[in-house]
Amino acid sequence: MAQTRFQRRVAALLDSADIHIDGTRPWDIQVHDADFYRRVLTGGSLGLGESYMQGCWDAQDLDGFIYRLLRADLEKRAMTLGLALSALKARLFNLQKSSRAFQIGRHHYDMGNDLYTCMLGKQLVYSCGYWRDAADLDTAQEAKLELVFRKLGLKPGMRVLDIGCGWGVALRLAAERYGIHGVGITVSTQQADYARALCRDLPIEIQMQDYRQLDQKFDRIFSIGMFEHVGVKNYRTYMRVVRRCLKEDGLFLLHSIGSNESVHDTDPWITRYIFPNSMLPSIKQIATATEEVFVMEDWHNFSVHYDSTLLAWRRNFENNWDRLKHQYSQVFYRMWRYYLSASAASFRARKNQLWQIVFSPRGVAGGYQAPR
Repeated sequence: MAQTRFQRRVAALLDSADIHIDGTRPWDIQVHDADFYRRVLTGGSLGLGESYMQGCWDAQDLDGFIYRLLRADLEKRAMTLGLALSALKARLFNLQKSSRAFQIGRHHYDMGNDLYTCMLGKQLVYSCGYWRDAADLDTAQEAKLELVFRKLGLKPGMRVLDIGCGWGVALRLAAERYGIHGVGITVSTQQADYARALCRDLPIEIQMQDYRQLDQKFDRIFSIGMFEHVGVKNYRTYMRVVRRCLKEDGLFLLHSIGSNESVHDTDPWITRYIFPNSMLPSIKQIATATEEVFVMEDWHNFSVHYDSTLLAWRRNFENNWDRLKHQYSQVFYRMWRYYLSASAASFRARKNQLWQIVFSPRGVAGGYQAPR
């Protein structure tokens, strides 16, 4: 009887999102294990993701299935005690303090350069592409980096800092095309090794370093896809560090995923399996952190471009699985596919945003002209 009750409850929730159990449409869910119903009702998004990893259910159009869940706000209607406790823990403790800064590097970014090389494409850039005039992933990523450089007004001889430099591609391109001198910091050993090799013939220095240790002056600073690991308890500190390192006539560009509401934690499945200690900032949280520190010159939202970027990453991952499957398990395959699909769905549903924000220390004289 209990199992039937669980099933009826899940079916009613899914029906409100126009999803049928064992239906025939691409976004309908095919349930292979009846325990799925209990796990979803007691575990929420964590139970949904874990049961997918373990093969309890499938959907032909996985991102379409999750998109419909999100548009119907089922993640809020299926709130669990575990999720509430996770949010409380994030409010009570600083999960992104200095002593934990390198945890995300070890857990996620050091997973293997082979994985990221196969997934990210030629540019090896792990952030949203700019698809306005692009027809493929590599072009979209190059366009995004060029957009960053134009917004910052890079010029030869400038000293530029990249906070969270990844595999060094942005700094290398900036040095080659604009003649800058660069410093990049990362908390990933594998990223640092790759970036040093990639930039060895250019005036670029790559450091394994927490952002709080920075204390040099730069003409321009950018941070692409790193702020999601800073945490709300550290936003003010982060902005003050950037301000300390930026010259009076400098510019700072922040490229970050954002949330429509102010939160203190992130989805529990993402926290456990993909990005530990991560969280997405809100407009209010960023504004509070930058008040009396920076002047906001431009705020650009192109979040719908992340849907296309994530689906391109998923295609690359799936198409290269034969090269990767000897190093990663089938559970990993389903975990990674779920991560990319759910992320794409979150941007399509407009639950998550992608912002590029330009700041100056005291305001650009005569005004700032924002490239697009």
